[in-house]
Amino acid sequence: MPLSQFARAMVVAIGAGLFSLTPAAAETLAEALASAYANNPTLNAGRASLRATDEGVPAALSGYRPTVTGSASAGVAHSSSLGTSYPRSVSLTIEQPIFAGHRTENAVKIAETAVLAGREVLRGTEQDTLLDAVTAFMNLVQAQAVLNLRNQNVEFLREQVRAARDRLDVGEGTRTDVAQTNSALAAGQSASAAAAAALNAAIAVYQQVIGHMPTSLGRADGVDRILPKSLDAALATAMSGHPLILAASYNVDIAAFNLKVEEGARLPTVGLSGSLSYGVSSTSSAPSSSASLVGKVTVPIYDGGLAAASVRGAKETLGQRRIEHDATRDSVRQAVISAWGALDAARAQIVAANAQVEAQQLVLSGVIEERKVGQRTTLDVLNAQQDLLDARVALVSAQHDRVVAAYSLLATTGGLSAERLGLRVARYDSTAHYQQVRDKWGGLRTPDGR
Repeated sequence: MPLSQFARAMVVAIGAGLFSLTPAAAETLAEALASAYANNPTLNAGRASLRATDEGVPAALSGYRPTVTGSASAGVAHSSSLGTSYPRSVSLTIEQPIFAGHRTENAVKIAETAVLAGREVLRGTEQDTLLDAVTAFMNLVQAQAVLNLRNQNVEFLREQVRAARDRLDVGEGTRTDVAQTNSALAAGQSASAAAAAALNAAIAVYQQVIGHMPTSLGRADGVDRILPKSLDAALATAMSGHPLILAASYNVDIAAFNLKVEEGARLPTVGLSGSLSYGVSSTSSAPSSSASLVGKVTVPIYDGGLAAASVRGAKETLGQRRIEHDATRDSVRQAVISAWGALDAARAQIVAANAQVEAQQLVLSGVIEERKVGQRTTLDVLNAQQDLLDARVALVSAQHDRVVAAYSLLATTGGLSAERLGLRVARYDSTAHYQQVRDKWGGLRTPDGR
């Protein structure tokens, strides 16, 4: 949608009502989040990745199951004594593992734990996507509000240019006043053009994250009601439930199970092998058949040090995962503290910005009246108007920052989800596909029919 059409469609209130927009059909923040949850390609790619991880479990379970192979052969043989014959045969072989040094058992545990870790990674991707959607929504609201303020400023400056020229015509003003107002107008128009460009960029990001072009934006409900009541509570919630911490914990478990798999390579393996065959040889025209069932025990004695090196490497990897788990906890703790401080700062900035706007409005009104009686110059009016504009833009930024900071704090505690926000959208069940494929013994089609 062209910028001019979007600007006409979107109604943005400035000041205290910045986030309470009037069109009945306007898209609210909750609706934008629901759209991103359903349509965002990054999030959908994460869901596909988890489904691929689910398939690791039936792959690992295949280690308990028999493998069946068949073969057939046919040919022509000729000898001077026997003449020409046509040997042919078919055979069927079944291999059933019985004991593999606990490697199959631990491989299944690795696959199952990888699924749990993958679910936490997906939950983290969901949080990132929803936070990106909040940021895109609020950036668009902010960009439109700033553009409106810039345009209002341009209209004010045009009126000042006309007033300066009128005063010059009647001998009450100077050419300097006209030049000053023209200069301020040019600067205001430049700032307005830059704000229009920023709005276009915000629209592009909105479409990328939310999944469609914006028309008009509605209210942005806050999440203060579901935020932790104290920094200590926020830290406790994050340490126990943040997806990055839980995924790192599962990665430690995966490394521990992998160590057991590597250690199992040094243990004996036991299996059964059965075979059936039927065929005609080149030396006899009479068919023959055979059947066998063989048990086999394999004891590793020396492999050149390969298994020992693998075990040592697995131990180091386990140590690495434990360190990464500790580092993740530290990183999350730092993020929670930073987000808590940012939210406190944004709340204070709104109070200060509101007071500044009220004061600057009085200042501008007073300077205009004083100029009428010759106590102030045109430059004083222009400076007062610029100060008021800066105060209003600061208020818009503070209101934007407060909403984003609140959602960011919720994300750092691990609580930013469609369920927690009560979004009206079909929830993605990360366990459904797992249950569908876990015990599959075969089949090439995915559960959705592909």
